[in-house]
Amino acid sequence: MVPVALTIAGSDSGGGAGVQADLKAFSALGVYGASVITALTAQNTRAVTMVEPASPAMIAAQIDAVLDDLAVRVVKLGMLGGREAIATVAQGLAGRALPIVLDPVMVAKSGDRLLPQEALEVLRHELLPLATLLTPNLAEAAEFLGCAPAQDEAEMARQGYALCKMGPRAVLMKGGHGAGAICVDLLIMSEATVRLTAPRQTTRNTHGTGCTLSAAIAAGLAIGMGLEQAVTRAHGYLQGAIAAADGLGVGSGYGPVHHFHEVWRDE
Repeated sequence: MVPVALTIAGSDSGGGAGVQADLKAFSALGVYGASVITALTAQNTRAVTMVEPASPAMIAAQIDAVLDDLAVRVVKLGMLGGREAIATVAQGLAGRALPIVLDPVMVAKSGDRLLPQEALEVLRHELLPLATLLTPNLAEAAEFLGCAPAQDEAEMARQGYALCKMGPRAVLMKGGHGAGAICVDLLIMSEATVRLTAPRQTTRNTHGTGCTLSAAIAAGLAIGMGLEQAVTRAHGYLQGAIAAADGLGVGSGYGPVHHFHEVWRDE
């Protein structure tokens, strides 16, 4: 039976992030993807022009429909919206005993807030304890902890351990928004800390990197990988997707990464 992963996130009409990115990453890595859409967005590579949230009732109905029929092995959470939507997702997943990869879509690369402040407490108290892995960027980790973003690896590690105390079994501190020629991610687990590095790539086409990484990790868990193996494979997959992004030529703004770089290439 094909492994099945479920993404619960917003839709990106431009196809580079959100549910669309998740489904592409699942498919590229050999996993069947199902989806629960929490919001519709009107966006392209240049701008987001409109966001329309799904009702809590529709979110709950989608979760029930998928989980009552498909043999889902892992759930990936992305943009959830407001506090009612977050509470609905938490209620729908409680007691399901499924691995959950939580990408806390809270703060964009631009610094714009993507999650209402009043929803932060609901996310912190209702979803963090359910998470197998939390994957915050530096700004998002700081938002959870009420402090300044980490400036070095030592502070990244301290913040990662602090986040683990808030409920998730492990935390992947993503250093892509940091400075320097080398990007460093830290996988913080109770038994070990794993350091993942990659050269910083020069490209403007990085739309959807966070969604893609967390979805790729979820795909690894769906096929039976351990957490460290799934994160390590996903890290390498994302680096390849970024390296091939300029070959896509999608849109005139900040384009997407190339999810299928291992399958088809620009000739």
